[in-house]
Amino acid sequence: MNMFDLSGRVAVITGGNGGLGLGMARGLIKSGANVAIWARNADKNAAALEELGGLGGGKAIAMQCDVSTDAQVEAAMAATLSAFGRVDAAFANAGISGAGTRIQDITTDGWDATMAINARGPALVYKHASRHMIERAANGDPGGKLVVTSSGQSIMGVNKSSDYAASKAAVNGLTRGAAFELARHQITANALLFGYYETDITAAANPKFAAWMEQRIPLRRPGDHEGLEGLAVFFASPHSDYITGQCLPVDGGLCIS
Repeated sequence: MNMFDLSGRVAVITGGNGGLGLGMARGLIKSGANVAIWARNADKNAAALEELGGLGGGKAIAMQCDVSTDAQVEAAMAATLSAFGRVDAAFANAGISGAGTRIQDITTDGWDATMAINARGPALVYKHASRHMIERAANGDPGGKLVVTSSGQSIMGVNKSSDYAASKAAVNGLTRGAAFELARHQITANALLFGYYETDITAAANPKFAAWMEQRIPLRRPGDHEGLEGLAVFFASPHSDYITGQCLPVDGGLCIS
């Protein structure tokens, strides 16, 4: 018996065409779940589908979606339900690195752009996913998982990253509120506070940042993308049903250093 068989379950992953989101998608597909990727880049969507299609297990689809736009999130949810009939888990993973400015150089445009993707985006994903999950609960099929990609920066300080840190702190609060409000429908909500992983975003950063981070991480290495697979499967599975409202660091001990 496979304790983590997700056959028949459906997961949404925003920003699932690369980085952390694609790592999560690999695990969910391998465990038998059907996966809908919502992301903006059509070429990356196509490449992700080609890779996921070769893994066996569940089926993957992808659609272009800007998570900062309510109408696009609503349309993506409708298309996912049309394809798969249900959504059991929604991973609000899409995000951007932020404007990279000092406090004294904050601009309204830079701040708003970061908040639109990193904070409004997860709120809209929670909105439309929970509407479907609440409807299912009313029809005798309760339950659902909301998971957001947060960051250790939401509880730590980093130079030139105030907008990013604030956006991730916002989704921690969003998640606690959602967990409390939606528990009556057996819907859980949790935030994963990721530390340093090698992604397209970190690749664009100053190389000194990677070296500095690895010195601070007690395990002395970046996060492994293979580990994301099991993490996503656990939070999409019934084994995490009694975990809700949590902001869990996944960072090799960075937040305690």
